[in-house]
Amino acid sequence: MNFVFISPNFPDTFRRFCAALRQNGVNVLGIGDAPYSDLHPELKAALTEYYRVPTLENYDEVYRAMGYFTFKYGKLDWLESNNEYWLVQDARLRTDFNITTGPKLDKIDDFKSKYRMKEFYRAAGIPCARCEMLSTLENARAFAKQTGYPIVVKPESGVGAEATYRMENDAQLAAFFQTPPQVPYVLEEFVPGIVTTYDGICDSHGEPLFAASHIAPNSIMDMVNEGIPVYYYVDKAIPPEVEKAGRATLAAFGVKSRFFHLEFFRLTRAKKGLGKKGDIVALEVNMRPAGGFTTEMFNYGQSVDVYQMWADMVAFDELRHTYTGPKSYCVYVGRRDGVAYKRTLPELEAQYQTAARLFTRMPDALAGTMGNQVGIACFDTLPELDAFVADAFALQ
Repeated sequence: MNFVFISPNFPDTFRRFCAALRQNGVNVLGIGDAPYSDLHPELKAALTEYYRVPTLENYDEVYRAMGYFTFKYGKLDWLESNNEYWLVQDARLRTDFNITTGPKLDKIDDFKSKYRMKEFYRAAGIPCARCEMLSTLENARAFAKQTGYPIVVKPESGVGAEATYRMENDAQLAAFFQTPPQVPYVLEEFVPGIVTTYDGICDSHGEPLFAASHIAPNSIMDMVNEGIPVYYYVDKAIPPEVEKAGRATLAAFGVKSRFFHLEFFRLTRAKKGLGKKGDIVALEVNMRPAGGFTTEMFNYGQSVDVYQMWADMVAFDELRHTYTGPKSYCVYVGRRDGVAYKRTLPELEAQYQTAARLFTRMPDALAGTMGNQVGIACFDTLPELDAFVADAFALQ
């Protein structure tokens, strides 16, 4: 099997996907823009060949790399980046080289369009916020009058909460239109809720081979826009209502043979047309692993190896490994440089030595969303987790 991995060196943890593929006997071919000498030794050992391009942004250069691999190794069976940023390019390459193991261009918009997603949620029977395409200030004011403030404006196709804003009144809406966005935007009804996810890997029949859920108590939009403390945790077990909504979403979207990261709101208060407090409401789908170090958190908290699970799905369409270890709450804290915290990161790690799993820095490209200083730890109870979060963000 010939597998092309796009940008296998970033994020750094993605080298483990390649290593697991190699362990399963897959011929792994990499295309990236980093010098070969900069690649991690584990990644070098996993790749049969690495084709460097000056920039992955230039489709013609990546296309030529694919053509070279086809000439040298024959039919290319798989292509993935597992990275939101490259999903559309991945689909285009699959279309041009007739790779049928992932979504092509005619399907990728279903996964990327925040407006079109609503159709699939309705088909799945999952409540979702009212949504319209952004056109004029008058259109936006009419939408706000219908739903009431606050409302959310966000890119129609985007990553997470980047360039997403909450509008509290007409004046803020008018200010937004003073510098019109250069890409399509949508207007969305504000949902009072906590983000809860259904993450995992599904096989060629759309059946989850692995699933987990993580919870973000703080608003992701506020984490990005206002720099408030970044933290979230992987739950010990998936709540039944989240599992039900997640499986229904997978079926509605026809998701097969890939990682998935499905986001929902759990309502913090009743909202007319959406449900009562505690109900699950659809947010958006992402057909790739959750960002940052979340894959590592799944491994720590669930006692699994998601890199090997994904590679088993690719090579065998089933799991070939058994995981029976204990489960715990695995929490992520992302601290900002320039903030006078009571404890340094090494001091925090030393204080929670037995619970500590990974204390490091986030790459600059992801730090705006995830924070600069990373602390990941596992706990048996939520009160222990809460104490760690409080200590992590305590100020001098």
